[in-house]
Amino acid sequence: MTSDERIHILIVEDEGILAMELSDSLEADGYFIVGIANNGRKALDLFQRQRVDLVLCDITIKGDWDGIETVRRLTAERSIPVIYLTALTDRETLERAKQTYPAAYVNKPYQLASLRTAIELAIHNFTQRTTPVPVPVATIPVERGARDRETILQINDHLFVKQNYQFVKINVDDLLYLEADNVYTTLVTANRKYVIRLTLSGILERMNLPSLVRIHRSYAVNIHKVESFNDAELTIGTQSLPLSRSYKEDFLQRFNHY
Repeated sequence: MTSDERIHILIVEDEGILAMELSDSLEADGYFIVGIANNGRKALDLFQRQRVDLVLCDITIKGDWDGIETVRRLTAERSIPVIYLTALTDRETLERAKQTYPAAYVNKPYQLASLRTAIELAIHNFTQRTTPVPVPVATIPVERGARDRETILQINDHLFVKQNYQFVKINVDDLLYLEADNVYTTLVTANRKYVIRLTLSGILERMNLPSLVRIHRSYAVNIHKVESFNDAELTIGTQSLPLSRSYKEDFLQRFNHY
């Protein structure tokens, strides 16, 4: 998995050993750490120069800004989910922190499993607030009396698909095609395939993906990646995919639109 596919996290923590342990643990979990800052000004510099998807911030840090003021400065640059990691539990600090609308307030010493959950929920809730998609989480019946949940999220022109313990970021422009197999769908890019438990219809209905068009009951393609087509099939790279008669008219209309 490349760094572009992982969630990018900025750590703001002035306890060096703790910061490195946290960084190593999150990297092992599949996240990408863009940097560690022990003061607010360094955090702002990293934030302005790097892609950051989420900030983990202690409140008591070095420098003339504490963690809360640092978060104010960061979120003034652009909206971002923030999780406070702190040993401070007094009411005054909590009230100040609440004014920055953090995704979570995690007390030290933290448990990695709980922090992982907080990160996942922070990304989930943030994407729900920033995307027009009304139902980003799809639930599919598996058998009588049981239901299986598989999550796919969208923010602007990116998707987050859940792979193992974390959400993986995919640029919609990188998608070549989607292939359905019953309740599973494979998202295919030039470098990787992502399998999620969600029907092809469910993805197309719930996601705002105008560049994706269905060409067959089992396939949808990124229309920008189509290299050639005829009455029965189309080609994307070296892959030939069937073009069903029932979807052909919609395909041609969408093709003309672009």
